[in-house]
Amino acid sequence: MTTPDFKKQRPGYLVHLLGVPLFLYATTCAAAEPQCPESITPARVELTGPPAGWTASIGSRFYLHSAAPTSGPPEERGELAGFRQSGPPKRRTYTYDLAGIFPAGKWLACRYGTSDEITLARRLDDDVRSCSFTYQKGGHVGQNQVTIACNR
Repeated sequence: MTTPDFKKQRPGYLVHLLGVPLFLYATTCAAAEPQCPESITPARVELTGPPAGWTASIGSRFYLHSAAPTSGPPEERGELAGFRQSGPPKRRTYTYDLAGIFPAGKWLACRYGTSDEITLARRLDDDVRSCSFTYQKGGHVGQNQVTIACNR
């Protein structure tokens, strides 16, 4: 397993978030300690291209399920395998060493839904040297509260 609780994207209908294809990203992350949004509301998700005769709707929020740094933007699938794990199972921390060369940049991927169906991502500053992700169960099915701490 390359990252905690990450599962491969499943084929399906094209999901749009705010009218932008599945992956969203900003050009840079100004803060040293970015945090993933807790959830994505149904109003921000649009299903396009359902089969003829079918109508699509999103019935509930997508809650944060997992987060991890990646090498490059999410469509490049540069998930990092090298992390240290610590802490008890109910408050597990994963620490990633981000020193070194990342030609396509260092990115933060926030995954939503019980099977990581939606990814929000943003670029991290090039001088970020490591990030720790501490997981705790959230109040909703499949939700995890993830606290992120990055060092320069």
